[in-house]
Amino acid sequence: MNEIEIITTASLGDTSYLLVSGDEAALVDPQRDSWELMESCASRGVRIRYALETHVHNDYVSGALEVRAATGATVAGPARAPYAFDHLPLAENDEIAVGDVIVRAMETPGHTVEHTSYLVFEDTQPVPTAVFTGGSLLVGSAGRTDLSGDDHTEELARAQFRSLRRLSPLPDATRVLPTHGAGSSCAAGPVLQDRTTTVGAERRTNPALTTQDEEEFISQRLSGCLAPYPAYYQYMAPINRFGPGVLGGPPALMPLTPGMAEGMAAGGAQIVDGRDRGTFAAAHVPGSLCDELDDRFASLIGEVVPFGTRMVLLLPEPAEEEAAADEAMTQLLRIGYENVAGYLEGGIYAWQADGRPLRAFGTADVSELAAHTAEVRVLDVRPIRPEGGIPGALAVPLAELPGRLDEIPRDREIWTVCGSGRRAIIAASLLDQAGMPVTAVVSGGVQDLMALM
Repeated sequence: MNEIEIITTASLGDTSYLLVSGDEAALVDPQRDSWELMESCASRGVRIRYALETHVHNDYVSGALEVRAATGATVAGPARAPYAFDHLPLAENDEIAVGDVIVRAMETPGHTVEHTSYLVFEDTQPVPTAVFTGGSLLVGSAGRTDLSGDDHTEELARAQFRSLRRLSPLPDATRVLPTHGAGSSCAAGPVLQDRTTTVGAERRTNPALTTQDEEEFISQRLSGCLAPYPAYYQYMAPINRFGPGVLGGPPALMPLTPGMAEGMAAGGAQIVDGRDRGTFAAAHVPGSLCDELDDRFASLIGEVVPFGTRMVLLLPEPAEEEAAADEAMTQLLRIGYENVAGYLEGGIYAWQADGRPLRAFGTADVSELAAHTAEVRVLDVRPIRPEGGIPGALAVPLAELPGRLDEIPRDREIWTVCGSGRRAIIAASLLDQAGMPVTAVVSGGVQDLMALM
């Protein structure tokens, strides 16, 4: 029996796939934390023969070497990928066998120069039943082509146009199994919530396929309307080309006393507070950064905390610290943030009980901001502003804010706002670190505000 299991990593907007045929499997574009999946395969008597990569990932640390170390699987990937470790290079029409299934390489450059898709042929059928499209054809979109720098964007956009035209003639029923999906910064435009699709559905509705003119397609890719990708992206491809260190399982985080945490912060560590925005604003450790522990936790860390920075975690509830620490660490490992010293045992309660100082700042909703826009300095930290933004507001994307704090006037209180309050609280904590008077708009966003003005 053949099946394809879908493994979604919502925090990054990515999907991995486990292709199983009989007692053999291939794991496509694995995340670094694939340990439970590997244990599940072992318990079912399924041997993972291949860790199969569609491209050198820019948005997460690959788990291919973890899979190889744990299972003995062969790492296979694009022949044009300059990996510095032993692997099986797959060029156009090269094939591997997984049980009764044949997987055939189709070179589809565009998202990256080496990008390769994989056609799946089952039961000796002459046409593919599925295609792993990685960052080429996505659900309702296609992979962005600017991740290799401005000098290569047009070249890769033209390659992407041609690659999509190679995928488009596949049979209507062919399942399209992309790596990047909703929530990923690797897409060139809005991606639908569905994780998979079919070639026929995309041929009818996907703008990347319905746009037949190459110059129009290129113009869309070079229009500059894409949201900035997180700063940590620049480190992912080099790590993945060289080969990340093998962890062998999730590392355990060390519990820290308030004195230890304070000493580490004094030495340059960043305290990251995963509590909710309102609770953080009311009382927090001086110099700490608020980043709610949800699906976007690590990706937003990657926007504002320099890569390699030592971190101390302050977790939402002491009673759930171990589970919260595991979740936070897993997300951080996926994007290569490994320098985590530990977590503050007992959280904010332990800090208070030890008699250490706290800071606080105000919070508001958009209706309160609408009533005070003439008196305060409004800072819009959204990554893009499609409607043009708030008249008179400062506009600094959150990812740029740490490097542009000196540009923020201090003549009046600053109110931070974004689309929902998620980025606004992070921005407010950055301003609070810098000693600026700030209020965070934690409920509602810019569109709500403009409807009230």
